Amino acid sequence: MDSTRFATPTEAGFDAERLCMIDAFVKARYLDSGKLPNAQLLIARDGRIAHFSHQGAAREGGASVDETSIYRIASMTKPVTSIAFMQLVEAGHVALDTPVHHVLPEFKGLGVYNGGGGGVPFVTRPTNEPMRMVDLLRHTSGLTYGFQNRGNVDAAYREQRIEGWHGHLDLDGFVAALGKLPLEFSPGEGWNYSVSTDVLGAVVERVSGKKLDRYFEEHIFAPLAMHDTGFAVPPEKVDRLTDCYTFKAGEGRVMYDRGAESAWSRMPKLLSGGGGLASTALDYHRFCAMLLNGGTLDGARIIGRKTLDLMTMNHLPGGKDLSALSQSLFSETQNAGTGFGLGFAVNIDVARSMIPGSVGEFYWGGMFSTAFFVDPVERITMVFMTQLSPSGMYPIRRELKTMIYSALA
Repeated sequence: MDSTRFATPTEAGFDAERLCMIDAFVKARYLDSGKLPNAQLLIARDGRIAHFSHQGAAREGGASVDETSIYRIASMTKPVTSIAFMQLVEAGHVALDTPVHHVLPEFKGLGVYNGGGGGVPFVTRPTNEPMRMVDLLRHTSGLTYGFQNRGNVDAAYREQRIEGWHGHLDLDGFVAALGKLPLEFSPGEGWNYSVSTDVLGAVVERVSGKKLDRYFEEHIFAPLAMHDTGFAVPPEKVDRLTDCYTFKAGEGRVMYDRGAESAWSRMPKLLSGGGGLASTALDYHRFCAMLLNGGTLDGARIIGRKTLDLMTMNHLPGGKDLSALSQSLFSETQNAGTGFGLGFAVNIDVARSMIPGSVGEFYWGGMFSTAFFVDPVERITMVFMTQLSPSGMYPIRRELKTMIYSALA
């Protein structure tokens, strides 16, 4: 499969007119209204690009986004980190049931929140089971995100500024800080969207003996020819980095990070496996094409076919979906009919999701409203790029998915 090849919509089994309707819909609802700054949509079938559209300005008052535009992909970094970890599993260096503290001794003796916080020392109880690597991959670790605003534990994350791609901690300091705070629940007993994948990035560093950026480059980006993906945008490419916005109540869309003077133009102190990468639609398409093709692309084997099969099964305890297990106030997916694999959300019940799709389809998104999905049944991949947080502000992912499937001939 040559992922750089294009196909006409008809050749790829789509109705061309219906694909064009998607762009018109996005323009009318999101761009003309000023809700989103821009929109880039790439739809492929069997790795061949059938639709690639660009709308809206890359920067305030500037030219339109195009195929060279670079976006902050935030949590779409998580599948990359998960693939990196599973490469190390394949090499026999670590296993899914390895206790995390065997690699990160800072986590030895972690307890579960049982009181305290807000100026009062935390009280903890022992975990029922140790946190294992599988818990990091599927977000059942008991860790959290400070922005969840669920209680005293995530308040401590905020007070200590534990998160933050461009904060004061490096990856080792980040792990050390987390090792001094309680878990929100005993590992395996709930699902909570969290810093788990950042911790997994630290595991990749410790096990491989390489910094995360170097490991990604050598084992994923270079083999896949993802030349525009990394934790920092180099000086010669900064002019391609888009502006990024956030939504403020009463003000609407406001500037968050200007492309011309972006924090992503400097290498961060914390190499965030949970959300630090910038990329292009074409680069991420190559990553998706590799996933669709069973772990290989253009002669480069990134991950084994059966390993990828394992990653895209539902690993939630008891075979449950997120609606039964989630304790999270935020996620990059709706909960009903959605399981979670090793780094991806997985569609396990199309009817319960109430969106067209296929059982076994896997996907995720990022906080700046980027998204991707891979459907191994229909052989469809999608990459959507824009730059507005929070990602749950508008139902555009659901709308895009519905319209893409409705365009199948």
